[in-house]
Amino acid sequence: MLTRRHIRVKVMQSLYSMEQTQSDNLGKEEKFLLFSIDQMYELFIINLQLLIEIRKHAEDFLAKSQKKYLATSEEKNPNTKFINNEALLLLEKNIQLKTEIEKKKLNCWELDDEYVAILWKEIKESELYEDYMSTKLSSFREDKDFILDVFKEIIAPNDKLYEYIEDKKLTWIDDLPLVNTSIIKMLRKVKPSHDEQMILPKLYKDIDDKKFATDIFRKTTLNSVEFAKEIDGKTPNWDQDRIAELDKAIIKMAICEFVKFPSIPVKVTINEYLEIAKEYSTPKSSIFINGILDKISKEYQENGKLNKVGRGLM
Repeated sequence: MLTRRHIRVKVMQSLYSMEQTQSDNLGKEEKFLLFSIDQMYELFIINLQLLIEIRKHAEDFLAKSQKKYLATSEEKNPNTKFINNEALLLLEKNIQLKTEIEKKKLNCWELDDEYVAILWKEIKESELYEDYMSTKLSSFREDKDFILDVFKEIIAPNDKLYEYIEDKKLTWIDDLPLVNTSIIKMLRKVKPSHDEQMILPKLYKDIDDKKFATDIFRKTTLNSVEFAKEIDGKTPNWDQDRIAELDKAIIKMAICEFVKFPSIPVKVTINEYLEIAKEYSTPKSSIFINGILDKISKEYQENGKLNKVGRGLM
């Protein structure tokens, strides 16, 4: 689920935080970094849980409507297509998802069920729902496509949900686009034959990605002073004190990859950190950072300091 870019962003945020708090407890900060990354998976789980809770809320809504003293014929014999949606029922039955919810003791939708009600109301009043409910029977494909459209067009962009997530954990806002993309990818792969054994994506693609997170964090931190010296002289119109702390963290991480990560091509490193700078730093930061990294990489190549192995990595 995690991409290398998102790992880099998490590390950058941790390095920036360390600088702001003047913390020198590497072990403690590394644990917090890994905890922050783990929290992203929790967001993934609760967003899947939200889909389940919306279905349950709809089921409860229909049950209460049927018990009305003056229930209409439509309320007495409702269209149950949504609450019998096969894709939603597969999620609800999924053993792995149930285990994760229980293990992490996730109950936010029980405590804050008003957000479930808000989303159900928006779904029920949408054209998507009206079109879907125009018939009483559906194929698995129609059920799945409907849930995908609802998630993409109603749930993911919902302002109230966004505010709730931001209030719950501030770092989740940066994680939300990746989490939503992961949910969409997972739902697209769902097949009726998977039943309860539908596999949830892992947080890290493999052990190398988790090692990359801790290695880039530790190596950048431990060599911070040395990397700061490398920046000196590359910014004739700026002294170190005038460079934004976030930009410093980005440049140091890139230098670290140049010399401490033999298998990562220089072009990949530069492109990754320029994209991160465009998203997280000031409007002109990417141009500034590109100039510095270009100078440093060329200098390293000339003096043989670039530690790269394999063809095409320079």
